[in-house]
Amino acid sequence: MEKFISLDLRKAVSFLGNGAVEALQPQVKAAQTALEKGTCPGNDFLGWLHLPSSISPSFIAELQACAETLRQNCEAIVVAGIGGSYLGARAVIEALSNSFAWLVGDKKNPTILFAGNNIGEDYLSELTEYLKDKRFGVINISKSGTTTETALTFRLLKRQCEEQRGKEEARRVIVAITDAKKGAARSCADKEGYTSFIIPDNVGGRFSVLTPVGLLPIACAGFDISQLVKGAQEMEVACGADVPFDKNIAAQYAAVRNALYAEAGKKIEIMVNYQPKLHFIAEWWKQLYGESEGKDKKGIFPASCDFTTDLHSMGQWIQDGERTIFETVISVEEPNSKLLFPNDDENLDGLNFLAGKRVDEVNKMAELGTQLAHVDGGVPNIRISMPKLNEYYLGQLLYFFEIACGISGNVLGVNPFNQPGVEAYKKNMFALLDKPGYEADSKAIKERLAKDMA
Repeated sequence: MEKFISLDLRKAVSFLGNGAVEALQPQVKAAQTALEKGTCPGNDFLGWLHLPSSISPSFIAELQACAETLRQNCEAIVVAGIGGSYLGARAVIEALSNSFAWLVGDKKNPTILFAGNNIGEDYLSELTEYLKDKRFGVINISKSGTTTETALTFRLLKRQCEEQRGKEEARRVIVAITDAKKGAARSCADKEGYTSFIIPDNVGGRFSVLTPVGLLPIACAGFDISQLVKGAQEMEVACGADVPFDKNIAAQYAAVRNALYAEAGKKIEIMVNYQPKLHFIAEWWKQLYGESEGKDKKGIFPASCDFTTDLHSMGQWIQDGERTIFETVISVEEPNSKLLFPNDDENLDGLNFLAGKRVDEVNKMAELGTQLAHVDGGVPNIRISMPKLNEYYLGQLLYFFEIACGISGNVLGVNPFNQPGVEAYKKNMFALLDKPGYEADSKAIKERLAKDMA
């Protein structure tokens, strides 16, 4: 029988007044009911809510077949996307891959590369140089096809792929994941005859990991997307709107983090892991919560640390700095490998007391010792425990965070599914680049900059 991820809130609730969490239960219930009934702000972007249970075996098979075509014909596959169009896939792939795959050379699986998430000229130049002698393919992920970072990258990669492999072969190894009917990426896919998959209109980018946006790259990397989906499906049931609060871990997480924010003045949540493979899970989580809750001058700031690494850089601030933080720790109960600490006859480092112990036991004691120190130092601690690091439990974790985010944003009183603030920098950038249609903005911004520099 499969286990479930679990949630321990005791070392966070202890920082709250009696009844603080219980007082939020009606709001949490109302928030989740509003999600379920589609009466909340942003209700036209609720396609993720029951997405796991809507994924059929035949659709998974279709994705796997496309992935197999790419795997058989490519040494490297570039995933071109930004934000929610790449972070979910990268989070799962990095969590499940050999940490040194890029050095040892995985003979069974193509190398998965990520681009279109920055405008670094050196990065793109080095990428295209690396691909010069490679049989590579591209998964282009963009609903509009005009997002600057991704569109720029795809233009470069499309030309290179066609020049190196010929137009017909390139057509087989370029896949578009985009809008069903409209946009530049859809027009390009139709014109060129690329295999394509749809980003549902009612699923925002940061909630899209369980659509082809995440599932196709993960399958290309050689991982079992059916198990990922199964984990998400079971978490969808476990955190349903009809599940009582005392058994609904997503509702509990949403309640406690909102109580820490509103009552205890905790404005920053640090996502912590003791398993370096989870670094990009935290990056995905940061976008999910930052973009969903950071609006209307509200919202907990999402940060992340990799422990024990960052205890040697950020540990001092976390222990003794301003008490506006709380930690959410993801702990993996059982690693996939076993490595014992060796004995050394000279014992110059004084570590023979660890001889014969598993490295993970040392790691777990570091986790426990840090938790005790931070709690004593005034940092509330939420602990999420995963039985193992595999597709099934990652599926559970991803959906847990998604549903908890939807509930939490509604409790906070914002629309969790829009991102109006993201557009501000784009308007300025396009104006400075003299993009057609931005002439008025261009003049005003350039006058402002000239004044600032005077």
